[in-house]
This record gives sequence, structure tokens and C-alpha cells, in this order.
Amino acid sequence: MHLDHTHHGPAAVSADAHRPDGTRRALRVGLGGPVGSGKTATVAALCRELRDELSLAVVTNDIYTREDAEFLLRQAVLPPERITAVETGACPHTAIRDDISANLEAVEDLEDAVGPLDLILVESGGDNLTATFSRGLVDAQIFVIDVAGGDDIPRKGGPGVTTADLLIVNKTDLAPHVGSDLARMAADAKAQRAELPVVLQSLRGESGVAEVAAWVRARLAAWTA
Repeated sequence: MHLDHTHHGPAAVSADAHRPDGTRRALRVGLGGPVGSGKTATVAALCRELRDELSLAVVTNDIYTREDAEFLLRQAVLPPERITAVETGACPHTAIRDDISANLEAVEDLEDAVGPLDLILVESGGDNLTATFSRGLVDAQIFVIDVAGGDDIPRKGGPGVTTADLLIVNKTDLAPHVGSDLARMAADAKAQRAELPVVLQSLRGESGVAEVAAWVRARLAAWTA
């Protein structure tokens, strides 16, 4: 079920905010974006930033492997029982937008196994600029692009760039090395997204994932209010 995609502050929306027993379920935040944009690294950084204050878990999506989940497990960002993988067997957007049953089962199984949870991060497999999550699966969407992909990506738009609840322009530390104009990317993103927020991020920088983590905390506060 898709709900109206409107934006009035950080309030989260969902098809069903409660578990079968009537208790409020975890906030689900989806992360999508092209291959190599830094989705998994952002998920790992968010886990490290939030794991001491929130009960959280992760679902990763890959076409034929468990590579992203195995990366998170090697990094020990969460206990192994809080990380699970979905092998989509098809284009990544299929499992996050068209047939979400495998992902829904994964998030519900996590809540049953290690809940109650505050937050579940659902990472899509690498996709293109049209990738979006079903609102029946997640309550908020983050789209990740990176400066190495070209500073014209925000200007090209596409549903991922224009409608995600948060857009991350990642790997800003690489901009001088790949000839990307960060000011231009920020201006183009604002033109495409109006009032929707944009974060320019370098996980190698001093602030790291802090701004994105603050955005997640605000969504969670609205969810639990």
C-alpha cells in the first residue's frame, strides 16, 4: 500500500504502524542508490553511531549474494542475529517496491527474534536513479549518490533523487580528485527537491555520519510521539 508522499516535517507514515499484537513496531528506514555510492558504509556508520542508544537491526538486499550483510558482519557493527540478508534474484527495485514480501518477512522475523526494536534499516541492492521503496515496506527513504558518479546526477533527477525523504551526496572528500563541483551539486539538488533535505557527507571527515544520524533520530522521535 502506498500512502500519499507528502512532506510536512519529519513525521513518518506507513501502511501499518503496529504489530499483530497491537504494539508499535520498529521504524523502518530504507536506503537506496547506485552501486558503489556508499550505502553499506553509511549503514555501518549509522549502526556504530546509534547502537548504544537504540535497539536496531539491518536487512540487506543483493541479487545473488549476501555480500553486504557479510561486510556488516565482518565489521561487527551489530550482533550477528541483528543482521539478515535477502537475495532478490532480480533487479533490486523489484524486492523493495514491486514484490516486497521477502523484505517484509525479513523485518518481521527480526522483530520476532530480537525485538522489541526501535529501528530497522533496509538497504537496497545497488540500483539506478529510479529506485524507490514501497511505503508498505518502509516509513522513510534515504537515497545515496556519490560525487564520483558525476556532479550532474542531482540535475538529472529521477524519483530516487527528487522524492526520497533524505538525499545524501556521499564521498565529498573525493570531489577535488574527480572534478566534481560540490556547490553545483548542492544547488542542483535543492532545485530538484525544494524543501526536502540534502546532506553532503564524507564518512572520512570529522563529522562523519552525524548529520544523517540526527535526521534518523528526528524521524524516530516523530514515529514514537
